[in-house]
Amino acid sequence: MTDSKSAESIRREVREYYASRSPAEASAEDCGCATPSAAASCCQPKGSAADLPGDIAEFSLGCADPVAAAALQPGETVLDLGSGGGLDCIVAARQVGQTGRVIGVDMTEEMLSRARGNSERLGLTNVEFRKGLIEEMPVEQGSVDVLISNCVVNLSPDKPAVFREITRVLRPGGRLSIGDIVTLGEMPADLRTMKDSWAACVAGALTADEYVEGLHQAGLAEIALTPADGRSLAEIPAGLPFSAIIRARKPPD
Repeated sequence: MTDSKSAESIRREVREYYASRSPAEASAEDCGCATPSAAASCCQPKGSAADLPGDIAEFSLGCADPVAAAALQPGETVLDLGSGGGLDCIVAARQVGQTGRVIGVDMTEEMLSRARGNSERLGLTNVEFRKGLIEEMPVEQGSVDVLISNCVVNLSPDKPAVFREITRVLRPGGRLSIGDIVTLGEMPADLRTMKDSWAACVAGALTADEYVEGLHQAGLAEIALTPADGRSLAEIPAGLPFSAIIRARKPPD
């Protein structure tokens, strides 16, 4: 769903929005989530990042903790879609260890610069950042054990392409752990058309059913979508955006 905007105009809006939030002095107060229901679980420092420098640990434009939900293991190769300032990649790199590898992909040069600077500052040698679109990932086919993403897939104007790319880069048996904004049922029109609605994680949000079906159509299995704050789906108001954790697995050959 792209409303009346072209894919390129949406990408330009998103790129400009997040580039403006990349300077070193930017903080968690610059979270992209634009509605109270979505923002409630946004931008919260992770327990696994508590010992990182404050300017790194507190700079998150995400809406959940997909790294914790992924249960990463030493030696795994992890791909982060829309890696932003690099926090999730840094946390993941410490969990997979020197025998593992983490790749962050982002289309915003300013965010890539911040992420690279943060990882170099911490002396991490098992993480790298690549510029690219999540609809056309600069990643080899079947090379990823675990794919993570934090409030980014909703920003894409072509989600079926993202889901196909996820299936392509995952190894057989590989898994995904995504934090994202979704709704139960259609979102009210006034939310979809608010200022910066695409860049602020609103206009591009899928319904929970659309998200699950999209992953299924791309060839993934064992798909589960749950609210990130521990509530059940029955407790979520219809039509309002909320933070979710989405898990799935690529079937083995």
